[in-house]
Amino acid sequence: MYSLTKFGFLATLLLAVAEPFGEARRRPELQLRFLNGSSQVKPSYDYVIVGAGTAGLTIADRLTADGKSTVLVIENGKVVDSPRINQVYSGSAAMGPTWSYHINSVPQVNLRNRSTAVLAGNLVGGSSAINAMMTVRGTSEDYDRWGSFFGNSSSWSWDGLLPYLKKALNFVPPDPAVAQSVNITYDTSFWGNSSGVYAGWPFFQWPGLATQIEAFRDIPGVEFPTDSGAGRAGVYWFPTFMDPKVVERSYARTGHFDGINRTNHDVVTESHVTKVLLEDGTATGVVFRQKIGNATTYTTVKANREVILSAGAIHSPQILQLSGIGPSKLLQSAGINTTVDLPGVGQNFQDHPMMFMSIVLGNFTTHPSPMDMFGNQNFTKWAQEVWRANKTGPYSMGIGNAAAWLGMPVISPERFEALASKLENQDHAAQLPPDTDPTVVAGYSAQMKNMAASIRSSNTAFYNHVLTGAGSSGTLVDLHPLSRGTVNINTADPFNTEPVVDYRALTNPVDLDIMVEMLRFTKRYFFETRLKEFGPRQVQPPDYVNEFEDLAGFLQTNLSPSEFHPSGTCAMMPKELGGVVDENLKVYGVKNLRVVDASIMPTLPGANTCQSVYAIAEKAVDLIKADM
Repeated sequence: MYSLTKFGFLATLLLAVAEPFGEARRRPELQLRFLNGSSQVKPSYDYVIVGAGTAGLTIADRLTADGKSTVLVIENGKVVDSPRINQVYSGSAAMGPTWSYHINSVPQVNLRNRSTAVLAGNLVGGSSAINAMMTVRGTSEDYDRWGSFFGNSSSWSWDGLLPYLKKALNFVPPDPAVAQSVNITYDTSFWGNSSGVYAGWPFFQWPGLATQIEAFRDIPGVEFPTDSGAGRAGVYWFPTFMDPKVVERSYARTGHFDGINRTNHDVVTESHVTKVLLEDGTATGVVFRQKIGNATTYTTVKANREVILSAGAIHSPQILQLSGIGPSKLLQSAGINTTVDLPGVGQNFQDHPMMFMSIVLGNFTTHPSPMDMFGNQNFTKWAQEVWRANKTGPYSMGIGNAAAWLGMPVISPERFEALASKLENQDHAAQLPPDTDPTVVAGYSAQMKNMAASIRSSNTAFYNHVLTGAGSSGTLVDLHPLSRGTVNINTADPFNTEPVVDYRALTNPVDLDIMVEMLRFTKRYFFETRLKEFGPRQVQPPDYVNEFEDLAGFLQTNLSPSEFHPSGTCAMMPKELGGVVDENLKVYGVKNLRVVDASIMPTLPGANTCQSVYAIAEKAVDLIKADM
């Protein structure tokens, strides 16, 4: 167990509750699971979807609903039933290696050569089955930025995506008594109520959260949007991916898989797609591999209309590269014939870095507190009783429902302009590997110019601090990292190994500038607002560590380059800007092939990625249907 002094209360809670709650209960070990009861894959389907995750299950459900189109979904993992997946409490019980691919990044030169686990869900439901269930969307500028690379008329914008953000989830307001107790605000006009995936609320909140939220009113420029879905940066409450009727995780499987029994909707599990079949520049199907005992079989299935890659930002670029679609130099070094030279495949890799700063409030005596779940037997007994009786109380809570999402002018009013100018005037090519294709460099430069403008905006959130309700700080997240990594096939053995993941953390030095400002702002929040009355004490980094070089050294030692939000590796950008897919999510240079998952995000949203992926999938369905 790591200590509180190093990681703070929230991170310690994550580690504490990540211990197994019980062995997973799996369905019978069938290699094929067909919703229509048939025993083998058909020779062809209208649509073949690779990946039964957040996006893949959403698309399959929507495309088969009218009974007119046939769909096969191919999933590498299994159908898994486990109380750890269903459990809402703590938000982290399903995280870790159990249902994730076992991938480690290459050692990170700027992080003292540390390697990081790359978490990506490997089961039906994908990462939506194992994430922290934080139901958050980006600001309007985050989505407008996506379309801006194509021009002002793009439908990839806040206005264009809001209908799909609403369609993707079924919003259930919080219990009125709980909402009143801590002043939770919400606005149902930003939400829908027709999806099978729920955005719900726990039946309890820590009273200390109200104090922590109010302290932000002492900081100039902080806004307090009435709803997390309003597209505004600020301090606000946000829901949980939870079905409040049963108080269990709500995810792609429960919303778009369980209970579906359609003759036109098939799913095959424990099946690894090795490549997309291409004929004369058209995707015609896929090949997938199954291992049964010591035997390995390969199956070819045809797609009459389209192949849709929804394997996630780690594996969608891998499949493209294995299919001969990607940077020609990389493919040549792996002995793969280049069908389409597409330099952007596997580039532009992004994730949200996490920082662990610990500040404790010595006189924060508000109770009940999260620490009472560990140190107050009477409170814990009560919590267990109300949970068993009616699934209310603290055990209905995930990782939290209140946080600050703030722009640089708010957290660094004296330095944001200098940082924006530094980024703007940077040699952007120098921040990428020396052999980077000119189109990828051009795309990165376009992104950095946009991000420089965003540093000057109060409505692009760079700073995220999830509030704990305890007398301690929470985890800090950099919502818009400027460094770009890569996810490429292992050229030594491309078909039998996981891809090589390199975050290239802190390769853009402005990332360090921004993160140091985040640490300094967090200190001001605790020591220069009404929270100072509670006797704050900085534990990590030690309070005498104030100089830039020392804070940078702390970050290089303690930073995690990942919040488990891999994105960007099949970027939706113009081809001349290193793009992989166009605005219809079609792969450049190939007919009948789309990518629909977090890999198409050209830049990260300033939020957890899951809600955005659902919206991308919902929009993709309309794009696909438009071509029927």
